[in-house]
Amino acid sequence: MHGTTEYLAEGPRVGIRHYTHEDGAEFTARVRESKQLHQPWLFPPTSTAAYSSYAGRLIEDPTKAGFLVCEKDGGGIAGFINVNNIVEGAFLCGALGYGAFAHAAGRGLMSEGLDLVVRYAFGRLGLHRLEINVQPGNAASIALARRCGFRLEGFSPEFLYIDGAWRDHERWAITADMIRT
Repeated sequence: MHGTTEYLAEGPRVGIRHYTHEDGAEFTARVRESKQLHQPWLFPPTSTAAYSSYAGRLIEDPTKAGFLVCEKDGGGIAGFINVNNIVEGAFLCGALGYGAFAHAAGRGLMSEGLDLVVRYAFGRLGLHRLEINVQPGNAASIALARRCGFRLEGFSPEFLYIDGAWRDHERWAITADMIRT
């Protein structure tokens, strides 16, 4: 699919690259296939029009950086990882959001991809800290954060408005000096 794509960073099985508008059909097809995996935690765009708006924000907004996790064998999109709310100055922080697609879930591809994004964020983006806010019942997302070296820092009641209600979240974080070399 994207066999000639140059990745921003590569691991043994995946590479990360930025979103493009041309990814809409594949991305939304994968989202529709993954509805049971994502809900009630995550609601990525399911139509190409919604994807176009979503990707446009990630491409154009300097406070966001979006990454697609792609399988090196064939280039198919395995998942996505977005760095949102990037704040510079003394803070140098961003908030991560991510999702695996059903065909890739449980294969370790997102662990590899998240590690690449974290290293990219601390290197190329010059950030010092990354946070992940996860609903306490989202065991798969918490396991991914833990596997990638994030530490649990606290609990935020009624933190984000998701699926019609204010939801509690656990706050996980990693700083540049915590990265395993």
